[in-house]
Amino acid sequence: MKRFSLLLLVVFASLSILAQDKVVKNVLELGKSDNQTMSHADFLANIIGGRPVGSHNLQDAEAWVEKQFKSWGLEVMVQEVGEVEVGFSRGPWSGRMIGGSGMNLHFVTPTYSAGTKGPQKGNVLIEPQSQGEFDRIKGALNGSWVLIEGMSKGFPVDTVHFRKEMEDAGVLGFIQAADLPMQAHYNHKALFKITMDTLPRVCDIKLEKAQYDEIRKMVVEHRDIQLEFDIRNHFFEGPVKYHNVIGIMKGSKYPEEYVLLGGHLDSYDVASGAVDDGNGVSVTMEAARLLALSGAKPKRTIMFCIWTGEEFGLLGSKYFVENKTVPLDKISNYFNRDGGPLAAVGITVPEAMYDDFEKVCKPLADYTEDIPFTVEKREGEPRPRPTRAGGSDHAHFAMNGVPAISFRERDIKGYNFNYRVIWHTEADNYDKLYPDYMEHSSVMTAVTVYGIANLDHLLSREGLYAE
Repeated sequence: MKRFSLLLLVVFASLSILAQDKVVKNVLELGKSDNQTMSHADFLANIIGGRPVGSHNLQDAEAWVEKQFKSWGLEVMVQEVGEVEVGFSRGPWSGRMIGGSGMNLHFVTPTYSAGTKGPQKGNVLIEPQSQGEFDRIKGALNGSWVLIEGMSKGFPVDTVHFRKEMEDAGVLGFIQAADLPMQAHYNHKALFKITMDTLPRVCDIKLEKAQYDEIRKMVVEHRDIQLEFDIRNHFFEGPVKYHNVIGIMKGSKYPEEYVLLGGHLDSYDVASGAVDDGNGVSVTMEAARLLALSGAKPKRTIMFCIWTGEEFGLLGSKYFVENKTVPLDKISNYFNRDGGPLAAVGITVPEAMYDDFEKVCKPLADYTEDIPFTVEKREGEPRPRPTRAGGSDHAHFAMNGVPAISFRERDIKGYNFNYRVIWHTEADNYDKLYPDYMEHSSVMTAVTVYGIANLDHLLSREGLYAE
């Protein structure tokens, strides 16, 4: 009887290994014949667009992700992370200089900043630097645009010096010089305090530096010019809630143990948020789809985490961790993707994890001929602290001792990717994505996550942090 039972165990183990191998084979084949990574990215960036917290776009994106996960047969957890009292909706914007040689103006405005009341035309003044200067131009401020000093870093202008008084005097807006490509952020503190009674009153324009300098020179020379802007920034009454959307592939043997992967859905909105972080969301979603279509039944539960509010303070992932959505000691690893749209070329892990990753990633070594994939060892790193855990959704996992080891990503073909040019700028659009890198990364992610979920043990945390 014992021999028969042992034989059954061997048979079941063999069948389980064959089933796992078949899933991996299916993922690898589908990854080349039916890879939908760029389709997800296209929908997020070009159909929905930029997705700041508090926007209709983010709400639409949440609903779309939930629908997609369900269509692939995943369970879905929607976590309400928070709300803002006022919503923001961005429409088109344009501007021009009237007089001189005339020109169309190249500019951006921060999220949650005021728009115009239709096309608004006015004279141009230079910001006063003293009480005497303010008193001298006070009568001319009403209906004028004001050039302010200092280079923009994308954030709203501070209401300092005479700016509050200039608002009270009726200025149309402030104009600040900005380097290309221009960044446009938002006021972190004001976002969660703003009400329909305390909306920003005047425009906050970040203008291409060359045009700013030309206009300022013309003002100094008393040239007869005016500026006209038409900025469709709109507000709507909330509360507007924002959510994590998490697809769940339930574990068959260890359902209370977990492997997590994810990216953040929210983005800035002067561009379409294709790279930051439509790329991470798209790869995570495609990993889910590839596994679902391949018949994956992992031993351990896989959670495909589409976070909210990363750009506003890692709000979604922080909520997940601090509310102990799942026991942190039962998470084998969290794989985060929030860098460039680059190729996953390998993973570097502590020695105690090396054999597991080497085994799991073996089918990936030569998947793409010109993008090799390798597993390497590293020494333990200093335990992350709140001040240096990192500025993405892995941070709160790492601070709490959860392995949050992500793939090494490289521009291996030399497309000359420059993340600084795209980070929170007007350039963060679909044309900055690299389809071959992203499609490759979806397959690498799916196979690796599935393999870790099928181990007979959680990944060892030995040596994760240096003593």
